[in-house]
Amino acid sequence: MLSSVLFGGLVALIGTSRGSYPFSHSASPYLHPRLYRGCYGDIMTMETPGTACDITRLINCGIRGSEMFAEMDLRALKPYQTLIKEVGRRHCVDPALIAAIISRESHGGAVLQDGWDHRGLKFGLMQLDKKMYYPVGTWDSKEHLLQAVGILTDRIKAIQRKFPMWSVDQHLKGGILAFKSGVEAIDTPLDIEADLVNDILARAQFYRRHGF
Repeated sequence: MLSSVLFGGLVALIGTSRGSYPFSHSASPYLHPRLYRGCYGDIMTMETPGTACDITRLINCGIRGSEMFAEMDLRALKPYQTLIKEVGRRHCVDPALIAAIISRESHGGAVLQDGWDHRGLKFGLMQLDKKMYYPVGTWDSKEHLLQAVGILTDRIKAIQRKFPMWSVDQHLKGGILAFKSGVEAIDTPLDIEADLVNDILARAQFYRRHGF
């Protein structure tokens, strides 16, 4: 009798431990290696046209353009690779996506002045806007990157709540855009098909193939 009770309890425990989408970033990626690439969708299966093309920019655009810019920033990002992976595991976010946002926003920190953009409005590797957030830590510290990626996951979850019928990919795209523009700026699926989102996804796919 006791053995059957223990067996039933074990089955229940296994069943509840598997979880379902959306994962909480409190689930430890150290215990679940399959979550190392993040809890919010697989960037490698997402379609993206890359950075937008227009009449003045026909060569450095599209997938090729995004990859070109990502490659230009690769050397600047390499010193942060271990930190990016650690923060990614902590928040269950694909490190390649974090690297892509850093590339898009600050070129790996190469264009910053004491951690700030040239207007003094955005701070850190992922460029938190001081009008929206109160940055913590030094601009390239673990503390600051944890804050920025935490905000990103909060925005993804806000999009999940606002649009529960959207797909996993749409939630991720919406979270990326909301990280920069706010959740209130997104009302339809067309809103998330933005140049910033498409460029970041193309760069993220590049960084996944280059060790992030």
